[in-house]
Amino acid sequence: MEQRVKFNTELIKRYDVAGPRYTSYPTAVQFMEGFDAEAYKRFTAASNSELIPKPLSLYVHLPFCKSLCYYCGCMKKVTRHEHQADHYLGLLHKEIALQGELFDHDREVVQLHFGGGTPTFHDDEKLKALMAVLGEHFSLSSDDSREFSIEVDPRTVGRDRLAQLASMGFNRISLGVQDIDPKVQEAVNRIQDKDETLDMVEASRELGFNSVSIDLIYGLPLQTVESFTDTIDTVVGVKPNRLAVYNYAHLPHLFRAQRMIDSKDIPSPETKLKLMELTIDKLTSAGYVYIGMDHFALPDDELTVAQQEGGLQRNFQGYSTRRECDLVGLGVSAIGKVGDCYAQNLKDIPTWQSVVAEGKLPIWRGVSLNTEDRLRRSIIESIMCHGEVKFGEFESNYAIDFHDHFALELGNLEQLADDGLIEMGDDEFKATPEGRLLLRAIAMIFDEYMQEPATRPKFSRVI
Repeated sequence: MEQRVKFNTELIKRYDVAGPRYTSYPTAVQFMEGFDAEAYKRFTAASNSELIPKPLSLYVHLPFCKSLCYYCGCMKKVTRHEHQADHYLGLLHKEIALQGELFDHDREVVQLHFGGGTPTFHDDEKLKALMAVLGEHFSLSSDDSREFSIEVDPRTVGRDRLAQLASMGFNRISLGVQDIDPKVQEAVNRIQDKDETLDMVEASRELGFNSVSIDLIYGLPLQTVESFTDTIDTVVGVKPNRLAVYNYAHLPHLFRAQRMIDSKDIPSPETKLKLMELTIDKLTSAGYVYIGMDHFALPDDELTVAQQEGGLQRNFQGYSTRRECDLVGLGVSAIGKVGDCYAQNLKDIPTWQSVVAEGKLPIWRGVSLNTEDRLRRSIIESIMCHGEVKFGEFESNYAIDFHDHFALELGNLEQLADDGLIEMGDDEFKATPEGRLLLRAIAMIFDEYMQEPATRPKFSRVI
């Protein structure tokens, strides 16, 4: 695919509309509460009976944090009362057992991710116990090619804890940094020592971690082009394998924590565009490959290789490898994808706990994909992951005539071609370097659920 990316301010402003991030298709707003645990069990049984059952990927949601980061829009529980988290862990063990019963034990777990909240809120013994329960009910890979990752708050982890995480089987970590400027850190209530944080990158490599990812956010209060330049340069200096650089969306009406941020300190839309352009220019000049949207990776990283070899996917952690896996979501609000369904757990902790305590799967809602959903999901994933659509692949896989089936969509693409977002051919189209920053806008053309403006749900803007 075209790896170059070009920042075009005029196009970005014109196409900066609200739209899905396409971590699934159909998106979560189409999930229905009528999809319950029994429906989910039917899909797990069908996945076991496939001629060659898929390997598994596990996502474990650990929502507890000891302090509140004002920018955060994640599902989390801020507390210093560890007994609350211990009760949650005990029930999480029970949910793991319930889910483990549904999958044949010869289906190897080749990908595992602990997300939060702050997974390292829990001490080493509790994390070891959680890994042991996972190993009891699922077949965890011990191969060096496994991808077992954990999100780490550098304020809670030093070299000794990193060594413990490595001994548990984790071989990838994601460090939450966000910004190194003390004024910005104070404004978002996340103060952490720059040197101690960045020293963890080298420590991780010495301890045998295969990959280190750093998360940054642009658009935070009091950020300037000059201050974020310093953040980018400093982080690039330690050469993490991946960077995720997210756009801060200030939505205090949705996220109570954000009400602690003074709106007058938020950078202007013009400054945010400059911060985005700065990020792309700095990281690509430093040798990082722009994967798409928020993600950058070194040329030899698995994300880059997966994109080049056609194995890249979008899921609820963003861009990811191992698209061949079924994904099992564990913990409050977690989302899984098994076969042709998505299933989401109950999203508040007390309700999730009460259902699991009764010995029931805490499935809240989900969706079963029909043939048209599968077709459009494949097209949207091709756009989001590879920036192109080759008609013949979909004609052979779905027995359609692409031009007839998508006559409306191809007509709508003409404006995008005229504006320079895509290059159209007789049997394919590709995003241009300018269009690669607007993949969501291109993908929306094929979203059947977005074609009725009156029924469109509300999403964040694509930039």
